[in-house]
Amino acid sequence: MLHSLPSGLKISISRSISTVFEQYMEKIGWDEKKYNIEDFIEQWKVYINEHASWYDKLSDDIKKDPSFHEELAAKINETIQKILSEAPTDEQMKTIENLQRKHNNKDSYSCKMEAKFLINSLKSKTK
Repeated sequence: MLHSLPSGLKISISRSISTVFEQYMEKIGWDEKKYNIEDFIEQWKVYINEHASWYDKLSDDIKKDPSFHEELAAKINETIQKILSEAPTDEQMKTIENLQRKHNNKDSYSCKMEAKFLINSLKSKTK
């Protein structure tokens, strides 16, 4: 069912998953111990109802269909896995190394999105 949606709608769904995941992970400071799938899903529900224009484009029949929700859950897992497996850029790693040296700390990070969070966090300490 999800696969039969127009490509623009599928792209919007993927982007909203990424957006909410990034917001959620920032909210918990990228602390894996604080990650709770139920909390993420709650944040996801709020986001799609209040900010996702693609959600209004779905028919009520699609929104109620259990197979759509199963496919959407799989898409959420796939998108999160893709985010977590995307390596930080060389530029991000250099920036983090310089900022950590400046702040005399050594935070770990494992993906591009987490590196972005760490850079922003370290830069905000500089201000």
